[in-house]
Amino acid sequence: MKFKEYKNLDLSALANEVLAEWDKKDTFAKSIETREGAPAFIFYEGPPSANGMPGIHHVMARTIKDVFCRYKTQQGYRVNRKAGWDTHGLPVELGVEKTLGITKEDIGKKITVEEYNRRCREDVMKYTDVWSNLTHQMGYWVNLDDPYITYDNKYIETLWYLLKRLYDKGLLYKGYTIQPYSPAAGTGLSTHELNQPGCYRDVKDTTCTAQFRIVRDEKSEHLFEGAEGELFFLAWTTTPWTLPSNTALCVGPSIEYVRVKCQNPYTEARQTIIMAKELVGSYFGKKQEGTFEVEEQTFKGKELEGIRYEQLIPWVKPMGDAFRVIVGDYVTTSDGTGIVHIAPTFGADDDRVARAAGISPLFMVDTAGKNCPMVDRSGRFFRLEDLDAEFTAKYVNVELYKEWAGRYVKNAYDAALADSDTTLDIDICVMLKGESKVFKIEKHTHSYPHCWRTDKPVLYYPLDSWFIRTTALRERMMELNDTIKWQPEYTGSGRFGKWLEGLVDWNLSRSRFWGTPLPIWATEDYSEMKCIGSVEELMGEIEKSIAAGFMTENPYKNFKVGDMSAENYSTECIDLHKPYVDNIVLVSSKGEPMRRESDLIDVWFDSGAMPYAQRHYPFENADCFDKLFPADFIAEGVDQTRGWFFTLHAIATMLFDSVAFKNIISNGLVLDKNGNKMSKRLGNAVDPFEVLNKYGADATRWYMISNSDPWENLKFDVEGVDEVRRKFFGTLYNTYSFFALYANIDGFTGKEAEVPMEKRPEIDRWIISLLNTLVKDVTTSLEDYDPTPAARAIQEFVGENLSNWYVRLNRKRFWGGEMNEDKLSAYQTLYTCLETVAKLAAPFAPFISDR
Repeated sequence: MKFKEYKNLDLSALANEVLAEWDKKDTFAKSIETREGAPAFIFYEGPPSANGMPGIHHVMARTIKDVFCRYKTQQGYRVNRKAGWDTHGLPVELGVEKTLGITKEDIGKKITVEEYNRRCREDVMKYTDVWSNLTHQMGYWVNLDDPYITYDNKYIETLWYLLKRLYDKGLLYKGYTIQPYSPAAGTGLSTHELNQPGCYRDVKDTTCTAQFRIVRDEKSEHLFEGAEGELFFLAWTTTPWTLPSNTALCVGPSIEYVRVKCQNPYTEARQTIIMAKELVGSYFGKKQEGTFEVEEQTFKGKELEGIRYEQLIPWVKPMGDAFRVIVGDYVTTSDGTGIVHIAPTFGADDDRVARAAGISPLFMVDTAGKNCPMVDRSGRFFRLEDLDAEFTAKYVNVELYKEWAGRYVKNAYDAALADSDTTLDIDICVMLKGESKVFKIEKHTHSYPHCWRTDKPVLYYPLDSWFIRTTALRERMMELNDTIKWQPEYTGSGRFGKWLEGLVDWNLSRSRFWGTPLPIWATEDYSEMKCIGSVEELMGEIEKSIAAGFMTENPYKNFKVGDMSAENYSTECIDLHKPYVDNIVLVSSKGEPMRRESDLIDVWFDSGAMPYAQRHYPFENADCFDKLFPADFIAEGVDQTRGWFFTLHAIATMLFDSVAFKNIISNGLVLDKNGNKMSKRLGNAVDPFEVLNKYGADATRWYMISNSDPWENLKFDVEGVDEVRRKFFGTLYNTYSFFALYANIDGFTGKEAEVPMEKRPEIDRWIISLLNTLVKDVTTSLEDYDPTPAARAIQEFVGENLSNWYVRLNRKRFWGGEMNEDKLSAYQTLYTCLETVAKLAAPFAPFISDR
């Protein structure tokens, strides 16, 4: 047998050669087929969205996955790896809208929902070839021939089944609450979306401390005794645009408040203000010496409860009781004045304390007759033409309001405005200043949430939404989380664990067009609701509706119940998306029409349901599902901690009282070499194909794993990849070339009778001993899902022990002379080392190891 000799080390060419051989022999498929009947190692692939281009960070995530799947395959496990595509949601919709030059408001007007969703279906898969090429080129073994696709009707049917189970358990409910809302995207967001990395950013906003004039009556009379000038409550806000919606002021029941006689900083008029005693120093210092007097008498917040004040900005009258002081335990003296301005339509805490005190929110009534906050869903004050005429006549001061109608509350929502333009906050503050209703205006830097897909600011907004009652299973989620092996451990106990501790109910509703429809039909008065859990159930309900006269024919008449073929579930026979499901009218037990709730579901539910939906469970694979669930291993970026990781865990806990995964690696970010986030705009993004073509997949993969622990942020430097190529792979190549050259000269085949270990020289026994230790250490590291020490140990063994010591000190044993026992021992020892290193390195560097 001749050992192949190479003229030079070209890892990229080598990879292409091996890939061609793997493709020809269908090696990946055979690695699974030949292990039929072997123990299974269950791996779940987190679905990427294929309407965007892959980056170098995707090479990192996929390398981690491939390392452990290959390792377990080498150990004899049968490792199925099913690819998936995340095809619904905002990334797709916003991409289509940009291409078409439309906004959400144009859908149904300039383009039909049917045509829009057709474009989304096409657009979402436009980069699948690029993703497939990257997957193939980097040597990531995953089944791309039969992927799960989240827009597929089979996939959606499983989602409906899961939602039906949640509904039957009482874990799916409708509520009207204050939720994060993205005007730029036109939909509400869940709290886990709001907590994606980078969503909270420091912004500099205009803030103001407003003066609320106290109404003098029997209840407040004692506050006016000895007061100088007019009497005001001071309240600070970082969102002046919410002041027109103010309907209450909130004080802490045990906080001490004082009167301060002073002058208004802008008008110099003498006045008396009330604020928390502890915060007086924040407003009155050395600059104001001689202009103010803090009275000794204090008032507990509870004593101020019920005192009324004048509406600050009287554009719209509330339809109920308002403008009085209420108490709330959440009020603090950490900043502001110790008095909180309450706008119940724009804050969850505001809404809660206002409801408890019987305070009305300030609602507008639109032309459809619906109660709405002052800001519409595009992020601007309602235009007069969009309001109900009767409401406007009765409650709106048109002369005052018309100047502000249609103004966007954030410049980011108006394409015609730049961040440098005057904001609504500034203009409102200036107006209040002119009316002597403001005490202080200043810039303030604070952390503010932004939409994870549009990068635009989020509002807290009253929404009619469907929720999953995740809080009902919070403790169980925490218990099960303690059984999962997290790498790193601190992500599981810290970032993820703390998230579970503070869990709120999951806002499932999305008011968009391209996604999984919520399968709930309701009567007009919601006296009866039905949650549909399968296509078969829907078909039966449609037939009842036809019999009742609400529908004339079944739109899915070509679908055959019980036929699980791809043809039967194709869009030729059935489509479970909008607008088709919206046209289905069901019938209640009382003979009333039932229409579908218009919302779609959170796209994160799609991805979190992949353990079940990828197998069309329970409609198919029900008998073997327990062998496919839970996963032994998953891995994705740390940004998925409150995304995919959470939704996997939540659904598994709520419906199966189980973990969805047993072991997990949460990898860090891939930054540029200076530690900055990569972006095309900054010009520091790295093209993964260029790196793979120039340095080869083996060097790229090895660099990423050996450079730092996967859960640490990696400062990616192509010079580091080149260094790995030269130092590690160059050394391994030179060692092999040395061996091959002399082995071929001497006719060594590797099949000769083994020289007993006790007869080999001490240096041979020494390197074999180190080799055995290496095998043990690499195995221990990989069993612990800690790949970096394993890669570094292999690297050190090859560079230091094998090349620098063993080969260097034993060269003469390979030169000249007959094939005696000593020479044979040297060949066999070096052969064993190279073969074992190839096996150990194969999960990390599959191409050169194959050779």
